Amino acid sequence: MNEKILLVDDEKGLLDMLQTLLKKEGLTNVDFATKGHEALTLSDKETYSVIVLDVMMPDMDGFELCRRLREKTFVPIIFLTARTTDLDKLMGLGIGGDDYITKPFNPLEVVARIKAQLRRHHLYKDSTQIKHESFDFGFFQLNKTSGQLIVRGKEVECPAREFELLTFLCEHPNHIFSIQQLYERIWGQSSIGDEKTVTIHISRLRRKIEPNPKKPQFLINIRGLGYKFVPLVQREK
Repeated sequence: MNEKILLVDDEKGLLDMLQTLLKKEGLTNVDFATKGHEALTLSDKETYSVIVLDVMMPDMDGFELCRRLREKTFVPIIFLTARTTDLDKLMGLGIGGDDYITKPFNPLEVVARIKAQLRRHHLYKDSTQIKHESFDFGFFQLNKTSGQLIVRGKEVECPAREFELLTFLCEHPNHIFSIQQLYERIWGQSSIGDEKTVTIHISRLRRKIEPNPKKPQFLINIRGLGYKFVPLVQREK
């Protein structure tokens, strides 16, 4: 396997143990970081397939590290931490984590979850190798080149931000994005105090593309985590 993995934790013994187990599974391309800033530096230089990180580190909270990583990559992130409350788990998943494992843990389970994320990441990369310029979801169609949104065979006016938001979600089907991630990706700045902006744009899009906006089928809200786009039908374009 050529997948590259980044392990971020201030416990060197834990890093050594995980590296040994990963090697036995054929995953030999592993980098380490014991501090958050060190992990950010490595992520700027390398392309990783999975990142495993602790929450409690000496220089940077793991949640903050995850937020900063999400500004530049959608690689799977697995939290491996002693923070065990439901609030911590929701926080970790809500800001962009893909899995949350609490200490103490079964090392073999950690390796199994890393491999599961690698499989999903590999399948996702294969499915998005060809970037579509248009999408056909049966009930509505989106054409990036012409900037058109067609619903039930008729063109619907769609302002730039709404179009960009819908395009981004269509390009990342079944992926949960927090409100902060969506705001920073589409509006290009911090979302502090601007959560309603995303909610309002999602509401407007629902009124345009959903058969029944009160019971959305495409733009789904995952309570406490964010939004995801579910492609009920996608025809080849």
